[in-house]
Formats: sequence, structure tokens, C-alpha cells
Amino acid sequence: MIDTTELVRELVYQIRLGEDSAYEFKAVTCVNNKVKSPHRDSIANEIAAFANTSGGIIVLGVEDKKLEVEGIEREQLDTVGLWLTSLVNDKISPPPLIETRLLEIPDRSGEQKAVIWVRVPKSLFIHESPNGYFQRVGSSKRKMQPDLLARLFQQRSMARLIRFDEQVVPSAPLEAIDVDLKERFVRDNELTEKSQLKKLYLVGEDDEKQEYLTVSGVLLLTTQPSDYLQSAWIQCVAYSGTERNAEFQQDAQECRESIDQQIHCAIQFVKRNMRVEAVKRPGRIDIPQYDLGAIYEAIVNAVAHRDYAVYGSKIRLHLFSDRLEIMTPGGLPNSLTVDTIDSNSITRNETLVNLLSRYYQADPVSQRQNIIERRGEGVPKIMRASEQLSTRRPLYEQADEVQAELKLTIYAASRDMNGLVEQFEEK
Repeated sequence: MIDTTELVRELVYQIRLGEDSAYEFKAVTCVNNKVKSPHRDSIANEIAAFANTSGGIIVLGVEDKKLEVEGIEREQLDTVGLWLTSLVNDKISPPPLIETRLLEIPDRSGEQKAVIWVRVPKSLFIHESPNGYFQRVGSSKRKMQPDLLARLFQQRSMARLIRFDEQVVPSAPLEAIDVDLKERFVRDNELTEKSQLKKLYLVGEDDEKQEYLTVSGVLLLTTQPSDYLQSAWIQCVAYSGTERNAEFQQDAQECRESIDQQIHCAIQFVKRNMRVEAVKRPGRIDIPQYDLGAIYEAIVNAVAHRDYAVYGSKIRLHLFSDRLEIMTPGGLPNSLTVDTIDSNSITRNETLVNLLSRYYQADPVSQRQNIIERRGEGVPKIMRASEQLSTRRPLYEQADEVQAELKLTIYAASRDMNGLVEQFEEK
């Protein structure tokens, strides 16, 4: 994070010079605890323009024509902050990441005035605001011409098809790297730490030779990847019944840690919430609802093979009284179909999968050494072990949408419903 003193000094200097390709100033007027100006659409257009170009800074509380620090009344700071968050989420598609700071800047008389500093990083995505698609050119925004827009969409499309997990994330500086998470990748050799991370595609450079974490770097080297890739987390919810109904919600957890910890978090959630029935024939025999080895494979597959380029869609793991559902963002890669998924193995995130297979040990419940072993045995194990326990074959379904979602349903074992009591009695 930038030191506050240095940031204030830079702002005072920049305000004297005026707006440029990296800075935009806006005065703010509030009436009756509502923001009267600037207009929501106007700010949304400015934010989207920065995100679509090289990023930039918007300072709320500075008049842009006279370059006067007018400030924002302290009792209105929360109002303006909520107004800003709302317009980003409601007026820009997809909503970009922003960073805000509350600062005090001296006006010309030396009086300290409160302002809101907003950093908009360059985005992996193309953002549409209320009046269309904008880019930043000099000190103003301009609507993108159709040929430029088409070229940008093509570039993003190519990035999604060719190792998206190696693309840099412009909002993720190297300072975001967690020291402990980094240690597993660093070896004692002649290469510098940064060179080793670059060689593993955890760190990369953008077109301007600026260094950032890649998508894989964000997922594996930061303590909360969703700070930089908003959808990179797992939502876990357990219901007492068979439907999604808040009234019957028993437990819920958000798994937002580094990817390996997200996997551990999700499997622990299932362990905590699934039932284990028992049969005494003649000694006690436990009958769990799910084969945890199969569930582990399913969670690993969701994390390793989801489409991280799909914006606004997290992995969802929902437990019901009769089944477990895992919804994974993105359709099946390449030529895979739900009918061939258990007989073919095609990787979407090659770099991520490679690193998980080389540097991460698996949970003992999986009965294997590494999180991923790349033998194409994951899906067959999910199908075989789950069907053997519940007597019902798991079901893969894919939504026929542009941003498809893969849904896996694993049916719960029940000693009564599945005839397991009779099976044990026969033995």
C-alpha cells in the first residue's frame, strides 16, 4: 500500500498540474444525505474508461476546472462511499475492481479537506458503462471505435483460449505475494526468487514491461485471491431439506483463501455437514452419505478446471438432505462433453494444474500423494465410488449458455432409501 504521506504529496503536486491520462478530478455535492453531483453515469463512464485502458486515479472532492480542493464533508464520506460502490456494481458490466482511500488534502488556504482517492487498475476484461464502451485518451474519455472494440474483444478471446492462467492481473502487484505461500516454489539455486516465479508463470509482464502476478500467481501466492479475481472463491451452503430455501439453511461458509486452502475448506465443510448413519450387523458399521475421496476429487476438479475468465460466477457447493451439487463456472473445455467426461482428460488451466500436481500434497482422504496426479482417474473415481455407496450414478449437466456452467450432482447414501440395511443384513 502506498504511504499516506507520499500519496498526499503526490496529489498536491498533481492537483497543481491538472488532469492527464492517469488522473481525473471530480467535485462532489451532497443534498439531504444524497449525492446530487456528479451524475452516476458520468463517474461510471470514467471508471470504465480507466479500466479499459491503462488504469488511473479519480479523486472525489477536487473541482476539475479551477483545480480547487473543495473536499467532502466528513459526515458525508460514508454516503459518497456507498454511492460509489453502488454505481460500480449497478452501472458497469462487468463491475471492475477499485481501491479507495480516505485522505486529507490542504486547500489553497492550508485548511485540510477530506477527499476520496479511487484507484482503478487496468482490467483483464472489457467494461461497458451506461453510455457504451470508453477508453482513456489524454485527460478525457472517448468512446471506442467499432474496429478497436472488436480488436480488444478478440484479444480477450484469444487470452481465454491460450493459457488464460498465465495472463497478468494488472491489479495484482508483486507486493501482494504472501511470503509463506511463496516458499514452496523457491529453490536455493543461482536464479533470483523473481526469476524462479517468472519461470513458473506465477509472475509476468504486461505490454509496458510492468511486472504483476499472473492469474495462477494470484490463485497460489495471495492469501485471498478474490481481492484480485473477484469470483475466485467457493460458496458452501448446507440445507436441511431438498430445496434452496434460506429458511432451511443449516450452515454456510465462504472459502476465500489460496486455492489449496479453498479445497481444504470445502472438504471440511462437507465432512462437518454430511450425516453418518450406522448399522449394527453384528458390530457397528458406519454408512456416510458421501465417499469423501470422491468429493475431494470433485472439488479439486472444480477449482483446477473452472474458467477463471468467466466474471461474476464463483464455484458453488450446496448440500441438501438427499444430494450434493457442485456448480463450476465455464463449460467443458475443447471437445469434452458430459458423455465423454469420464473417459477423456483435457486441461483448461495447464499452468495451474501443473503446479498443483508438482508442489502440493493431497488431503489424506484422497488416498494419493499430490492434489492432482494427472492420470485421468479423477472423474472415474467420482462416478465409481459414489455409485457404489449410494447405488445412484452421479450426474453431470452443462448449461447451454455463452458462459456455461457445469453442474455435478452426487446423490447421498441412505441406509433406507438405498437398501443398504438389506445389503449388510445379507452379509
